[in-house]
Amino acid sequence: MYAGVGEVSIYIGQDHRGKGVGHALLRALIEVSEQRGFWTLVSKIFPENQASVRLHLKNGFRIIGTCERIGKMNGVWRDVLLLERRSEIVGID
Repeated sequence: MYAGVGEVSIYIGQDHRGKGVGHALLRALIEVSEQRGFWTLVSKIFPENQASVRLHLKNGFRIIGTCERIGKMNGVWRDVLLLERRSEIVGID
């Protein structure tokens, strides 16, 4: 990655989903990343993981596009959505 750009990946165990844990973690990660000078965060999410896509969209990420057939999982080619969040306070000059 480039300086000021970080990749985000959050996994919430099934027993803790739907309780706001993901939102709290992502908000904290965004806050700390901006304190440390990151102006862009990227995330790669399987298209069918709509809960994660919604979580990221609600926290300022946008879908940039689809990386098609980026890798195999259990012998099956998988696509991922590429999402990006640009800080509104870091790197705006």
